Amino acid sequence: MRETLGATSATTLLAGHRAAAEALPYQHVDDLFIGGHYRRAAVSDGVDEVVDPATGETWASVPKASAQDVDGAVAAARAAFPAWAATPPHERAERMRRWADALEQRTQPLSVTSTLENGSPVSETAGAAANAAGIIRYFAGLSTVLEQDDIRIAPLDPTQATTVRRDPVGVCALIAPWNFPINLVVIKLAPALIAGCTVVIKPASPTPLSIRFVLDAAVEAGIPDGVINLVTGDGQVGDQLVRHPDVDKVAFTGSTPVGRRIAAACGELLRPVTLELGGKSAALVLPDADLDHLRKVLIRSCMRNTGQTCYISTRLIVTPEHYDEVVEAVATTIGEAIQGDPLDPATVFGPSATRAQRDIVRGYIRSGIAEGARPVTGGDVAPVIDEGFFVTPTVFADVAPEMRIAREEIFGPVLSIIPARNIDDAVAIANATPFGLGGIVFGADEDRAFEVARRIDTGSIGVNFFASNHAAPFSGRHDSGLGVEYGIEGLHAYLSYQSVHRRVR
Repeated sequence: MRETLGATSATTLLAGHRAAAEALPYQHVDDLFIGGHYRRAAVSDGVDEVVDPATGETWASVPKASAQDVDGAVAAARAAFPAWAATPPHERAERMRRWADALEQRTQPLSVTSTLENGSPVSETAGAAANAAGIIRYFAGLSTVLEQDDIRIAPLDPTQATTVRRDPVGVCALIAPWNFPINLVVIKLAPALIAGCTVVIKPASPTPLSIRFVLDAAVEAGIPDGVINLVTGDGQVGDQLVRHPDVDKVAFTGSTPVGRRIAAACGELLRPVTLELGGKSAALVLPDADLDHLRKVLIRSCMRNTGQTCYISTRLIVTPEHYDEVVEAVATTIGEAIQGDPLDPATVFGPSATRAQRDIVRGYIRSGIAEGARPVTGGDVAPVIDEGFFVTPTVFADVAPEMRIAREEIFGPVLSIIPARNIDDAVAIANATPFGLGGIVFGADEDRAFEVARRIDTGSIGVNFFASNHAAPFSGRHDSGLGVEYGIEGLHAYLSYQSVHRRVR
C-alpha cells in the first residue's frame, strides 16, 4: 500500500525542487541556438513557461521562436550543409565519438533538468545521457558503410556497371516529444549527422531545456557551426519548420493526430518524412508464463516512465488457465511500487508531464469505471501527493476489448487486463487495434512464444521482455507511424541515392 505524504514531506519536496532548479545552468533563457551560438530571439514573440510537474510551479522559460528565427535557423543549417556533407564520413564519426564522450560528462545536470521538465523519475533520466551517447557511437560506427564502394552489374547486360552514390538528403527538421526529450531527438540527430545532413531541432514546449546539454557537448566536440540548430516554441513553430521551403526532410515523434497533419503537409510538398507515433501494444500472457518473471519486468515493459512511453504494452491479454493469479500478481506489483518525488532515486512512478495530460488520464480512469472495468489497484482516487500532476497508478481487470481504455492510447499509469478464451483469441484481440508499435509474449516455452509473437501485427515485439536495440530497426505499422528509426535502416532514412551508369571495358 502507498503511504500518503504528510505536509512536512510535501514542503520538503517543494523546497528540494526549488533548490535543484536554482543549481542548474539553464532556467530563464532568452536565446536560441543558431549557427553554432546562442543568440537572442530575433523578434520577441513571447515566452513558453516550463512547469515542474511534481510541484506545479513555473521554474524556467524559453523564447517562442518567430518566423524570422525559424528562417535564421534553417539558413544556418543550409549554409553549413555543403562543408559538412563534404567532410569524409570517418571524420564526421570521430567528432561524433567526441560528442558522445562530452555528453556523458553532463549526465547529472541533464538528468535533473529532464526530471524538472517532464516529471520522469531520476531512475529513468539518469540513464538518458549514456543511452544517447550509445546511440551516437552506434551511428558513428556506420561511417564505414558510407565509405564502401557500391558497384552493381546489370543482370541482363554484364557490360553495364552502376555506381550507387549515397548522398545526405539535406537540411532536416527534427521535432521531438516531451516524454523522452533527449533520446527521441538523438535517434534522429545521430543518423542525420553521420549521413552528412544538417538539422534544426524543435523540442516539445514542456521540455525545451535539457536538449541544450546535447548542443553544448556537440560544440565541445567540434561539431561545426550551423550543423545543429535549435528553435523553441509551440506547434506553430513546428508547422513553420515542416513547411519551410529550405527543409529537405522531416522527422517527428509524437501523437498520431499531429503525425497525420505533418504527413499531409509533407505529402503535399513531396518531402520525405519519418513518423514515430502512438501505440496501444499488447502483452500476451500464455498459460505457461512465469509469473515471477512477469512481475520483475512488468513496470519496465508495461508502465515505463509513469506509463508515458509509446511502445509499452498497456493491454495484458490473459488466457483463463491462470487469469486470477495474473490479476493478483499485476495488482500487487503496481500497488507496491513507490509513487512520489521524481528526484528521489527510489521513486518508480512520478507525475504526469503536464496538467492537461493528468486530466486526460483521470478521464480515462473514470471512463473505465463507467464502462464496467474493475479497478484492482488505484482507480478514481486521490494521489499520494496533492501538489503537482500526480495520478494514482491504476490496474483494471475484466476489461472488454471494446472499452475506451482498451482501444485508445492513454499515456499514463493505467493497465488493462483483458481475458481471452485461448491463444488464438488472445492473438485476435491483440491485433484488433489500429496501432502496431510494440508488444510482448510471456511464456516459459520461448520457441512457442516466439511463434505466437510472429503472429502479432506490430513493428517490434519481445519474448518475455521488451527493449529496443540500437542496431535493429524500430518502426510502427498502421497508425503507429511511417518509416524506420535505429539500425542501418535508420541511417538510410537520411540518405538520397544516385545511380551513375557506365560501361565496363
